[in-house]
Amino acid sequence: MAVQPPCPGGLRDHRGPILTVANWSGEWPGLVGLLNLNGSLTKMGVTYSSIWSKDFTDDFFKQGIREWIHDRKITHDSSHVRALDTAALPEAEAQMGKALAAQLQREKAIMGIFDEGCMGMYNAIIDDSLLNPTGIYKERLSQSALVAAMNQVSDKEAQKIRDWLDDRGVKFVTGSDPDTELTDAQILGQCKMYIAALRIAQDFHCDAIGIQYQQGLKDMAPASDLVEGLLNNVKRPPAYDERGQELYAGKALPHFNEVDECAGVDALVTNRVWNAMGFDPATTLHDVRWGEDFHGNGVDDFVWVFLISGAAPASHFIDGYAGASSERQPPMYFRLGGGTLKGVSRPGEIVWSRVYVMDDALHADIGRATAVELPQEETERRWQLTTPQWPIMHAVLHGVNRDQMMARHKANHLNVAYAPSAADADRALAAKAAMFDAMGIDVHLCGV
Repeated sequence: MAVQPPCPGGLRDHRGPILTVANWSGEWPGLVGLLNLNGSLTKMGVTYSSIWSKDFTDDFFKQGIREWIHDRKITHDSSHVRALDTAALPEAEAQMGKALAAQLQREKAIMGIFDEGCMGMYNAIIDDSLLNPTGIYKERLSQSALVAAMNQVSDKEAQKIRDWLDDRGVKFVTGSDPDTELTDAQILGQCKMYIAALRIAQDFHCDAIGIQYQQGLKDMAPASDLVEGLLNNVKRPPAYDERGQELYAGKALPHFNEVDECAGVDALVTNRVWNAMGFDPATTLHDVRWGEDFHGNGVDDFVWVFLISGAAPASHFIDGYAGASSERQPPMYFRLGGGTLKGVSRPGEIVWSRVYVMDDALHADIGRATAVELPQEETERRWQLTTPQWPIMHAVLHGVNRDQMMARHKANHLNVAYAPSAADADRALAAKAAMFDAMGIDVHLCGV
């Protein structure tokens, strides 16, 4: 859950040319901040240029700066992007996507929004006038209500959640100092939040929820990330309402981290499409954090580090829950502690996508990628260069290079979901693109 820069409201009135710049490093989430800022400017309709570099001496950077000085703009390669042609989609998947969109628009869906905008991510907020025609509506909720609901959960109920995770092999890295270490009391608080979030979601008939932990809630409760990761799984600890009825039994409750509503729309659509296709609907968003070339272990490509603060589902990990650990969130950002759901994403075929606002309309970029497995020492190196407490995905994008991705992407986040095979991932991409299109979202295929 990276700290985001404030909403760039003043730039709406800025009269001169705007250049956004970041150093190519994963140590601090500057690239994440750059993409958040660019997405916010795009939503505002403000013209800008952008550039990035490891040490600001490479030809790519110098050529870009020369163009900026001469023309007050930088033009990047966007040849990997093309508009969706629905007629070219496979018939079965096109019809599935259309049918699911029609059902959504007919029956409606509700996203539960815990404290909209309190992290300052302007690009993550969708105005109701754009959202509602898709069939999705907001229930605006309060994080103070979440704390109140946590206080109604007994220690016994919370301990059952912890026991379930212990039984499945989750490794809690605990200590005794709450200021710097993960404690059993913090974990118990997170288990109470998990039950409370499900109860509130049930009360308001939510189809997806987003907890915006960092501002406000961070001073009242341990981190929400373990909760968020659990919610995105079909297989998760059973939780019950006050009458003893299981909540969302046998289902994932899609959670969109940091109340990124664009990711929430994406997660909800993934859930509908993947369930209809009989695939595991576990999905999550990741920060587009950083990446480097890697050669070895069957990999010879640019490998992205997709990283998020603990909200990844265990079914995405090598060995599932047994391959997961929970480590204390960094004290700088998470004063009251709480653990992550940490793991290494398993190798496999994925669909990635991003919903965003541009030209006062909803758009979606969508593409294919492969999650790859790197040697343990390389994974550890990449973790140490980013945030080692958080879950990681090593991803190779199909048909999209580093600079194309950075130039095009309109957000700090992107959504990912696995499919059983490459052919299944292609089919899922087609059905998801068709559903987006039928919801009235402008779809752009990236690298496919």
